[in-house]
This record gives sequence, structure tokens and C-alpha cells, in this order.
Amino acid sequence: MERNESLYRAKRVGTGLCFICFPLVFVFAFSAHPGLLNPRLLGPQELILRAHNAGLLQFGHVLVTLATALLVVTAVHFMKLLDRGSRAWSGLIGGAVAILGAIILAADKGALCLTMSALDTVTADEFARLMPGLLAMFSLKGWMALLWGMLLLPIGFAIQAVGLLKARALPRWQGALFLVGVLFVGFPDGAEIVNLTASLLMAVALVPYGMRLLSGTGSDGGASSAARAST
Repeated sequence: MERNESLYRAKRVGTGLCFICFPLVFVFAFSAHPGLLNPRLLGPQELILRAHNAGLLQFGHVLVTLATALLVVTAVHFMKLLDRGSRAWSGLIGGAVAILGAIILAADKGALCLTMSALDTVTADEFARLMPGLLAMFSLKGWMALLWGMLLLPIGFAIQAVGLLKARALPRWQGALFLVGVLFVGFPDGAEIVNLTASLLMAVALVPYGMRLLSGTGSDGGASSAARAST
């Protein structure tokens, strides 16, 4: 029984940390983008030049790449949360869509963002000669077009957010802020002030929930007692 309780506690704490860390990572990553107060849509060449020799921006992208694992945990947790009520399909479908979107987000950051840190090690002339290939990548030519699948991430979480609101699985204000946040977090490149605002909304909604999970007073608060009763 003690081992089961320790395992449950570890899962609960780990899940709580995911809810705290992932929106804060997004807040940091979007705040690291230059030109926040001068929003405008950027073309492929502008995106390339913005990412070149931008250490802080690249570090933010590294964190987002790692945070995709936290997104999967979040989606699975919401699936379990919604499975207890009448909105199980929204939890399942939304979770599956969000997880697929998270995988594609990781691919996007690897292909378009982490590669830029490697190219920072070449000379200016070598970088200029690489520009046609980079333009093809950032224009999402060929199979790179699959990276549009990143949009599945906010769509999936939005489906889950609607289910959470209808099932009253979260306080209404948290569910509403989460829904608005996920709908705008995928705003196009160049207007990161919108993405940053959306990330802040998600942080306001999810960080308190994560804190409740850490303390054992969240939506899974009764699971520990159930686990003890069954052993």
C-alpha cells in the first residue's frame, strides 16, 4: 500500500509540474522574440534572418521542444479528467489531436529552429550560400508542409477545453481562460505579442491547477483515497 501511495504521489507531483512548467516555458519563449511591440507578419527570409545568431531566441525554442513532452502529459490528464463524466469523447478526440499536434510541434522546432543554432557556426559566406535551401525549408516546401499540422495542437486542446467547461471539470474562469489562450497561441510568426498574451492566459489558468495537484487538492485529490481503499 505504501508503494502504491508513493507511486500515486509521484505521478500527481509530476503532472502538477507539467501544468506549471509548460505555460511558463511558452511565456518565456514568446517573450524572447524580438520586435514584440512592432507586430507584423514575417516572410520566410525575415524569419531566417531573425533566428540567425539569436541565442536567446534559440534557447527559447530548445525549451519549447522539450516542453512538447509536457503537452502530452497535459492532454492525457485532461482525457482522464473528462473520462469520468459525459464528455469522454471530447477528452479522447481532443487529446489525440493535441498529442499529434505536439509531436509535429517538436518536429517544427527541430527542423526550423534547432538547425539555426548549427548554422550559426558557419561563416557569413557559407550561410549566404545556404540561403536557397533555408528558404525552401522555411517556405514549407516538400514534406515540410506536414508542419502545418502544428495547428492540431490548439485545435485539440480547444476541444478538450470545451469539454472541461461543459463537464464543469474545472472552475469556469480557468476553463474559459484556457480556451481563449489555446485559440490564440498559434498566431502567425511576427505577431508574438498575441502568442505571449495567450500564453499568459494559459499560465493564469493552469499554474493554479498545477499547484493544487502538487498539494493534493486538485481534481485528482480523491484518487489517493480510492487507491488506498482498493489495497
